[in-house]
Amino acid sequence: MKKLFYILVAFLLFCSHDMYLKMDTYFLQPHSAAAIKLFNGTFDRSENTIDRSRMTDVSLVGHGQRLHVDTNQWQEENMLTVLNFTTGESGTWVAGVSTRPQNIELSAADFNSYLEHDGVWDMLKWRQDNHTLDQDAVEKYSKHVKTIFQVGEQLTQDWQTVLGYPIEFVPLSNPYDLHPGHGLEVQLLWQGAPLANQIVYIGSKGSSGDHDHQHTDEAISDHSHDNETSDHQHDELTPIRTNAEGKLIVNLTHQGVWYLRTIYMTHSEETGLTHESNWATLTFEVGQGHSHEHEVSEHSHDDEDRFGIPTYVYWVGSLLLVGILFLWFNRKS
Repeated sequence: MKKLFYILVAFLLFCSHDMYLKMDTYFLQPHSAAAIKLFNGTFDRSENTIDRSRMTDVSLVGHGQRLHVDTNQWQEENMLTVLNFTTGESGTWVAGVSTRPQNIELSAADFNSYLEHDGVWDMLKWRQDNHTLDQDAVEKYSKHVKTIFQVGEQLTQDWQTVLGYPIEFVPLSNPYDLHPGHGLEVQLLWQGAPLANQIVYIGSKGSSGDHDHQHTDEAISDHSHDNETSDHQHDELTPIRTNAEGKLIVNLTHQGVWYLRTIYMTHSEETGLTHESNWATLTFEVGQGHSHEHEVSEHSHDDEDRFGIPTYVYWVGSLLLVGILFLWFNRKS
């Protein structure tokens, strides 16, 4: 019976890991119907819905105002938890969900597999170095997720809103003012302070048939591959560590949906617990970007005025030079 319990716990754990806020499109029209989908499982597939009683905060932020959404506004659709809402004024908006902690008890083997499977390498290495791989674990975990979307054409400053979650990704520039070829700097906060040297995983889903992931030598397989359908492209995530200021740069190589995820795990001194983990994700979409048009116009301006001199001056000067040379040669002849 105990063995069956551990198998069931492991199944639930490995099928219901990451949590993401996703949208069919992150570019919306003002005052239009929209939906935010809460995925609990992998980025591609939600394995189960989230009980609304677990949500400690649901927020929509736009034009400097934070609206706390009633959890009763969520609906369950198949394996998804969906928030249907009407967009507001044109601007860059933020949505966030934070869940209350839950405890899970794991055997040593299951805990080690989970750490390896989800890339919590620092804790796994600590257990290896301290010869505790044979110790069971009781973990308290909670999840805190955000998404940024663009309504209409106006860019606003709400992308930088800090929701005050235990752990949280905060971009340092507006993703909707960028386009492929740019880098998006993001800061990871823990209890409101920069979280240094933390492993973060970056993934993307390209648009219009683009290749779905970044390819690096360090890329690791996402744990969703066991559940993939035959037409589903294999997802790979790129690991990167935050610097001393808790910052990292996401190289936006192509259009599409981008996402970041991390699990910050510590030892717990709370009675009955061995570990505590806080999970964070951030999603947004990269299009052509408002800055693309600016760069085109600035580029053509540079071609016409490379040294800060108006183009017509070159033409007038050239004509004068040709006239002078013509007169000079006539006098010589």
